[in-house]
Amino acid sequence: MAYERLGDVALDYAPCHYGASKLVFRGPPRQLDGAYVAVLGGTETYGRFIARPYPALIEAAAGVQMVNLGCVNAGVDAFLNDPDVLAACRRARVTVVQVLGAQNMSNRYYSVHPRRNDRFLRAAPPMRALFREVDFTEFSFVRHMLSSLQALSPERFALMAAEVQGVWVARMNMLLARLETRAVLLWIGDRPPPEPGAALTLDHDPLLIDRDMVAALRPRVAAYVEVVAAAEAMPRGAVALAAEESVAPGLPGPGVHDQIARALAPVLRGLV
Repeated sequence: MAYERLGDVALDYAPCHYGASKLVFRGPPRQLDGAYVAVLGGTETYGRFIARPYPALIEAAAGVQMVNLGCVNAGVDAFLNDPDVLAACRRARVTVVQVLGAQNMSNRYYSVHPRRNDRFLRAAPPMRALFREVDFTEFSFVRHMLSSLQALSPERFALMAAEVQGVWVARMNMLLARLETRAVLLWIGDRPPPEPGAALTLDHDPLLIDRDMVAALRPRVAAYVEVVAAAEAMPRGAVALAAEESVAPGLPGPGVHDQIARALAPVLRGLV
């Protein structure tokens, strides 16, 4: 995914790796020395279809070197199991950690691809026992599978989801502990984290995360930044070059990246 052409505009992501990591990050690669801020996140942080994602905007505005460790479709597992990424975060003055959905990680019910965490690999025996009538070979992507299971049986889906949510909190706590540096937790969504007990929905990212889950991580971070984008801004996505053209449904557009940068920059200035 070095280049993507959208209409008359081409984006060069200058994909790169750090150390021996197999994860692909947005380049150009940065020197991992001196004072810098690392940013762990998913597709939003990577800035797919965006000319200048929020880490680049913060660097330009605040004069703080930013290392964009956003990875397309990443879940917690992608970073937790990558020693080179963790090493890059340990050398940073601060690490920003985007709140990622709970669905894209391996758990007692199903396994995901170790790097492309949105890819469903296999159902475990507890999942097959819970949904005996389902042929799991029909699924390639986690979100498609979860949507199908919820439509089939909301009650059984809720049982599975509750356990997955608990695993997410444990993994995120583990990730934050392994960073060994000050961290800022970042929520990006078109609504605030829902209250516990709210109806489970797969229509809003990050999936399966509620306010209590975020609160459980607060003791481990130096700050929490919550960016709630206007509903009309989140599903657009655009290439902010010559013109803003709606090209990427489901991804935040340039205006949202500006909003994130404005919210994060003063927090980072106070920590670096």
